[in-house]
Amino acid sequence: MDHSPLRAALADVVAIPVTPYDAEGAVEQDTYRALLRRLLDGGVRAVTPNGNTGEFYALTLAERRVVTELTMEETGDRAAVLVGVGHDVATAVEAARHAREVGAGMVMVHQPVHPYVSQDGWVDYHRAIAEAVPELGVVPYLRNPLIEGSAIARLGEACPNVIGVKYAVPDAARFAAVARDAGLDRFVWVAGLAELYAPSYWAVGATGFTSGLVNVAPKVSLDMLGALRAGDYAGAMKVWEQIRPFEDLRAAHQSANNVSVVKEALAALGLCRRDIRPPSSALPEPQRAEVAALVQGWAI
Repeated sequence: MDHSPLRAALADVVAIPVTPYDAEGAVEQDTYRALLRRLLDGGVRAVTPNGNTGEFYALTLAERRVVTELTMEETGDRAAVLVGVGHDVATAVEAARHAREVGAGMVMVHQPVHPYVSQDGWVDYHRAIAEAVPELGVVPYLRNPLIEGSAIARLGEACPNVIGVKYAVPDAARFAAVARDAGLDRFVWVAGLAELYAPSYWAVGATGFTSGLVNVAPKVSLDMLGALRAGDYAGAMKVWEQIRPFEDLRAAHQSANNVSVVKEALAALGLCRRDIRPPSSALPEPQRAEVAALVQGWAI
């Protein structure tokens, strides 16, 4: 199969939409649609429903299916959709097949949640999912620094539809080595740690980056993308400096408030409730005003 259009779609800002809740704690479908339209109207051309910013692990299986369906209905042909799947192999395969049924072109496979992950087991896990949906592009989400480039290369040899890697290990030198050991041109390398890491990862081989901040300010993320594509690292770092305090809040305490900060910013803009599910929690009062002040001067 020709995966060129899917590969091109990954070399972009890959937005991870939040999942808004209503006063009773259920997924607020109309608000989700509105937030997604805002991303699309803002120029976003790749979205990942059921990503970590969408609270993948806090959603039920039924809710994840609903989010997938809402995304496909609202997106149409306006953007590429890579649906987040994961958990055990059977659950991930079921979700991937559902994504295929509703028209998604790709799936992103969350890092296996297991205390004992071997190189061979990592390959087998992703291979089982990729072989179940050969029509779809498959993108492993790699957060484990112990997975080597050779393992990714073996996966790519076995499964031609594994077309990209979302690399989220906070080590640019490690990323550069892994990407080259796996095949720099074989896969589309997506910087999975968003805007703060995008310039350094881009310099050594990434051609796209994920973003949760894009929910709040699509133009800011797309400005960074434009600068990186033009080789304007000074321009990219101006955006970096602008968003650093916001992203630092998200990254604090091992990213405990990663999604909370994004939802707080959206709440400050009147776009959705700040509610978030355990084991995450809403921001305490002192930080709410800080987040509102940070985004006030952005081009929203």
